[in-house]
Amino acid sequence: MDQRIELRHLRYFLAVAEELHFGRAAQRLHIAQPALSQQIRQLEKIVDVELLRRNSRSVRLTDAGAAFQPRARDLLGRLAADLDEAGRVGRGEAGRLDVAFITSAAAIVSERLRAFSRIRPDVQVKLHDGFTVDVLTALERGTADVGIVRDAEERDGITLSPLATERFVAVVPAEHPAAQGDHVAATALAADPLILFPRSAGPHAFDMNTQPMRDAGIDVQVAQECSHWHTIIMLVAAGLGVTIAPHSVTTPLPPGARRLELDGPPHVSRILMATRQGDDRPLVHAFTATSETTTHPADDQTVTER
Repeated sequence: MDQRIELRHLRYFLAVAEELHFGRAAQRLHIAQPALSQQIRQLEKIVDVELLRRNSRSVRLTDAGAAFQPRARDLLGRLAADLDEAGRVGRGEAGRLDVAFITSAAAIVSERLRAFSRIRPDVQVKLHDGFTVDVLTALERGTADVGIVRDAEERDGITLSPLATERFVAVVPAEHPAAQGDHVAATALAADPLILFPRSAGPHAFDMNTQPMRDAGIDVQVAQECSHWHTIIMLVAAGLGVTIAPHSVTTPLPPGARRLELDGPPHVSRILMATRQGDDRPLVHAFTATSETTTHPADDQTVTER
């Protein structure tokens, strides 16, 4: 005989333990009373102890049965909860989602997360920040489920979907000659030290960021490399150089820094959502669908040519 306890053994035992009557328990379970009695005897044989003491007039729990009853109820309860949790994870209603993002898109990420948390409150979201290349690498390695990047280059196996578009602006020290106006030509910045992130952080993003200067015939040389836009802007405010930045990272500016619109054709930065091609998990789909319907003030911040 198979000596494994099966779920029906627990359900049948609990029914008899609660009813203390085989006839009523059998009716409750919609099975014949002899079949129920056989299953209880089989359970007692498996555990090698009498769980129910019965005679022609009554049924009562033995000490072993009384100890086993709450444990059997707990086992079935935990199994039901685990099955429910598995179903909710499978439907994208619960589980864990790892989101990697660039810090310059923190405001946009927070908007998307707030919207997602409202409709998926039981999903645990883990955040990981880094450069665009780090985010894409995390996706490729499977350590991130969704990525938020800026001006990313195409990669095999990665799908890029637009989230927002914003214009590039110049940020200069308050004492800069151009700071008295509200716009500036890129050529007016040619002699100033340039403060920017390293090109290795994202070659395409770097090229997009410096495009206004290169279009003006400037040989781009970065004087100070920094990892975060906050640091870059603070160094500009300290009078150590200038930068070209996406509009969203310049709001607000610290004392000592001025934001200027760039003359000429508008240059824009694209914030993109990155996912692995073929990743059709409901949790990922739920996040991307929420992100596509959430707007942010940075969306479509383009300008006309001056």
